[in-house]
Parts: sequence; C-alpha cells; structure tokens
Amino acid sequence: MQKKVLNIAIGGDHAGFALKERIKELLSSAGHQVTDYGPGTDASVDYPDQIHPLAAGITAGKHDFGIIMCGSGNGVSMTANKYPDIRAALSWKPEIARLGRAHNDANVLALPARHISEEDALEAVQLFLHTEFEGGRHQGRVKKINSGMV
Repeated sequence: MQKKVLNIAIGGDHAGFALKERIKELLSSAGHQVTDYGPGTDASVDYPDQIHPLAAGITAGKHDFGIIMCGSGNGVSMTANKYPDIRAALSWKPEIARLGRAHNDANVLALPARHISEEDALEAVQLFLHTEFEGGRHQGRVKKINSGMV
C-alpha cells in the first residue's frame, strides 16, 4: 500500500518557530508537501499575520491539513477557527490530537509550543495525520459547528 502524500500548511509565531521548524523536518522526511506560512525567524511577530492566510488556504482547498503553533496555542486556534470549515483542535497531549481528528474531524492541529515537549508535539502530529474521522454519532455534531444556533 502506498502512503498518501499530504499537502500540509504550517505556521505560527515566534514562540512556535523552533517547533515549527522541527515539525517541517518530520513532515518533509515523510514525503509530505509542506507550505510554510511563517514566521521565518524567531523574531517577534503577530500570529494572525500568518494564520489568516494559512486558514484561507485550507478553506480554499489548497491544503489537506494545517499545523499551527504559538506559545499557548490559544491565539492561533482562535484565529483559525474564525474561518468556515476550519476545525482547529488545541492539543497539549498526543491523545487530544487523535481525538480531535477521530471525534471532531479537525483539519488543523494547534499546538502550545511553550507547554508541550517536542516529543509529545511530534507524536501529536503523527497521530493527527494518521487518524481518520470516525463519523457515526460524531457526524451530526460536526455538522452543527458551522450551522449556527440550534
């Protein structure tokens, strides 16, 4: 069976720069296509400047998944989740990343760079990319995310 090559968008802010670079290495070595939305250094930046174009790219169908990071993971996930059809899962443990895919059909993994070890972050990325959405009882809930008040 041939592994599927994914097109993955990655981005964040200065707090997540080192982790972003390490994740890019992991993804590239696995043969995935990676689009880096920045930043290009660890100099201070505002995460919305990277996350808005990244989320727009996913919404437009340019990428299969996104991986985003900042110090807490909160700012990047809040920004990404402003976009229709983006479901960014803030994951501080690998199991949370797996559940974000399995139960919520998350298409963006948000990582708290200052609150997760590199080992756990890399495991979270692997689980996120290799977990399928379970559908079933979760499908109706996911449909309600963008539907507004019920």
